[in-house]
Amino acid sequence: MASRDRSVSLHSPSLWPTWAGVWLFRQLCKLPWTAQVRLGRFFGRLIFHVVRLRRKIVSVNLDLCFPEKSRAERHALALAHYESMGIGIFETGMAWWGPDEKLPPFTIIGRENLEAASEGGRGALLLTAHFTTLEICGRFFVDNIPMGGLYREPDNRVIAHEMYKHRVAKMKPAIPMDDLRGLLRGLRDGATIWYAPDQGKKSKFAAILPFFGVPALTNTATSKIAQMSGAAVVPYFGFRMEDGSYRLEILPALENFPTDDANEDAIRINRLIEDQIQRAPEQYFWMHRRFKRRGKGLPNVYR
Repeated sequence: MASRDRSVSLHSPSLWPTWAGVWLFRQLCKLPWTAQVRLGRFFGRLIFHVVRLRRKIVSVNLDLCFPEKSRAERHALALAHYESMGIGIFETGMAWWGPDEKLPPFTIIGRENLEAASEGGRGALLLTAHFTTLEICGRFFVDNIPMGGLYREPDNRVIAHEMYKHRVAKMKPAIPMDDLRGLLRGLRDGATIWYAPDQGKKSKFAAILPFFGVPALTNTATSKIAQMSGAAVVPYFGFRMEDGSYRLEILPALENFPTDDANEDAIRINRLIEDQIQRAPEQYFWMHRRFKRRGKGLPNVYR
């Protein structure tokens, strides 16, 4: 994978294969959307049967989170997830390069909730999670409602370039993932900022807390961010519907948040995300090692 090193030219021969892939997907964006969805589902199924490494991660996650389902049901859910990921690749292409007139239909529900939370110039932390519909729903959202967001730059220079040009540049403000001061500044200035705390990492703002009843490294920073910025925490989720349309839902701002117990606040957020996952479990990003680095006494479930 290409380095983040800015001294590497975007025209370096080492990046030509990635540029070829970008060109290909830009051409595929010209197909009718229904054809792209069929291709995405096909590629997802193909990858499911060919690439075993990530399939093991998905299988472990589903075993832990849905023990009430039979083995056959979890297998079917894993396959549906891969199909959703395949469609998500084409959704990313449409989100970055698709003209407005070729985008699939969508509905935004709950604008009034964000407006109420933002009264008086108050910032809003748009609380969400990593679903496979992230990119295309982000395009729908930012094209209709001003929104900033946190972003992590990909390793590949070409993908980072295209992501910044077509996604990050639309976010006002666009804030690097580790820039807490920039996030607080944006919220204090009244911005609405996309924020997904569902992929925990080791830090002073992390704790081992239940996710689907299973101990998981969990981000507890949401309470601190809300407290320091004075921003409302407004849940938002986007789903791919059975009829091919998309539904973006902005829920009412969390009441009595934050409290003086950051762990309890994080558990409340985990439960909120779990409820949304249950609505379309195949659309959640199960390829992430959600239950890694949990400390002593808890096994490495991915080994």
